[in-house]
Amino acid sequence: MNAGTRQDGAAGQGFPSGGQYEIRSGDQLAVLTEVGGALRDYRLGTRPLLDGYGQDEMCTGARGQPLIPWPNRIRGGRYDWEGRSLQLDLSEPEKGGAIHGLTRWANWQALDHAADSISFSYTLHACPGWPWVLDCRLDYRLDEGGLSLRTTAVNRSRTACPYGTGAHPYLSTGAPAIDADLAQVPGATYLPVDDAGIPLGREPVADSRYDLRRLQEFGGRQIDVAYTDLSRDTDGRARVRLVRPDRSAGVELWVDEGYPFLEIFTGDTLPQQDRRRTGLGVEPMTCAPDAFNSGYGLVRLEPGQTHTASWGINPQPAL
Repeated sequence: MNAGTRQDGAAGQGFPSGGQYEIRSGDQLAVLTEVGGALRDYRLGTRPLLDGYGQDEMCTGARGQPLIPWPNRIRGGRYDWEGRSLQLDLSEPEKGGAIHGLTRWANWQALDHAADSISFSYTLHACPGWPWVLDCRLDYRLDEGGLSLRTTAVNRSRTACPYGTGAHPYLSTGAPAIDADLAQVPGATYLPVDDAGIPLGREPVADSRYDLRRLQEFGGRQIDVAYTDLSRDTDGRARVRLVRPDRSAGVELWVDEGYPFLEIFTGDTLPQQDRRRTGLGVEPMTCAPDAFNSGYGLVRLEPGQTHTASWGINPQPAL
């Protein structure tokens, strides 16, 4: 098997997201980055499957970034764990919270880079508000079924820690906006949120603008909520589809049973106005937003314990 392709910026002119790593299978091309171990681009031939970013751009809107050791938000960056009150840095100061974990701006080490696969590793050491150590690994692979990512974390600390993971790709059919696309989201329940993006409870999607259980035109819906009670196929996977209006092509994101939540984000609140609604954020999550406080879906990772979950993208779903 031939080695994969790496592209590094010249000294003093490095890419904002660090080393660039390509993997290929047939007509598929995915580009991963050193910064965050992120998925920057994914294409089938000339057709974009993601609303990503260029190699000369800094990632915005968390595009394609894995989220460890929590996805989404923690209210006020504060939480209690086994008698300790902990305070994280506020990475989303405009909403007074901590968002999307602690590893997405770190330099990950590339491992086992082959033509159709690559792995990354990173050790998350203790930092303010996070007094534990996690060994983290990302395993990307391309095959005839598309792209898959397996995320693994091992607790190397002497005490149990709270844990969650997620990812933040934006699906694209190649259209300049998602409004005319058809979408399907297999969630029967959504979590309404307050102005800080923190869930207020659970509501059925039936008879609401959040009901996307059948394939339908997305329209002007503005959505930034988590879905759960996911309908799964016989293989245990739940699937989100985004399809061109004429049904000539589409893209599908699947999650295994390690991900009971999916955040759907239309990008209407992104600070980069030209990137709003240009892709559909579909975020696999092992726990709900603010799970460090609510406990909803939160994993208790014991010393030495490993957690693994997988998701992927199918570039040629059944239409």
